[in-house]
Amino acid sequence: MSQTPEPVPTERLLFAMPPKHESVEDERRHRKERLAAALRLFGRFGFEEGVAGHITARDPEFTDCFWVNPFGMSFKHITVSDLIMVNHLGQVVEGRHHVNQAAFAIHAQVHKARPDVVAAAHSHSVHGRALSSLGELLEPITQDVCAFYQDHALFDDYTGVVVDEEEGRRIATALGPHKAVILRNHGLLTVGDSVDAAAWWFITMERSCQVQLLAKAAGKPVLIDPASAEHTREQLGNDLVAWINYQPLYQQITRSEPELLN
Repeated sequence: MSQTPEPVPTERLLFAMPPKHESVEDERRHRKERLAAALRLFGRFGFEEGVAGHITARDPEFTDCFWVNPFGMSFKHITVSDLIMVNHLGQVVEGRHHVNQAAFAIHAQVHKARPDVVAAAHSHSVHGRALSSLGELLEPITQDVCAFYQDHALFDDYTGVVVDEEEGRRIATALGPHKAVILRNHGLLTVGDSVDAAAWWFITMERSCQVQLLAKAAGKPVLIDPASAEHTREQLGNDLVAWINYQPLYQQITRSEPELLN
């Protein structure tokens, strides 16, 4: 009778963790690569609506500036070299393209209010817009959505396209210390301590909106009790878990579309 093989020592097993960089140049390149990849994924998932939508990444050296996708360029085509850097006044300081003024108005104020935030993601995704039109928060009806339990907010107002600094400031105030905010009649906004985390929170939040809409259309969902929802959030709701969850998507997009890193 054969003997059961010995388990591989844990320290020999591969497990990805967020990389640490010794120079701001390396960190900048890393953030730009992750940003281009996230934008490609948003394009793949159908989060585009004309020229609306943007993801930003704070520059590691010039912390009042952020990298963002150019105005009018498809998410599906963006490469690292297409990204532009914008200062706190909304002026392009590096790159060849214009900035989406709505991107500046919202994201600049979010980055200003939240020094802990490296990246922010906003797009006019279908199910996020649908739920936002109801003026509702996400409810704890699945394990995945518990990551947002008592950690997202509602910006319960709509005054048109966000193009001014004051409106961006109001959105940042509504976001508060949370990882996400639902912009009523508009869409979703998520933040994270990495591009990977912010992108993952947006992707899974959009799916959670879809699940809630489907469940309520079918009947009356059974809510997870508050203690269990809070416990699950503590397990799933931090940015490191988001980063880990995002890695298979990053692998998919960079292997199938490696030119995005150019």
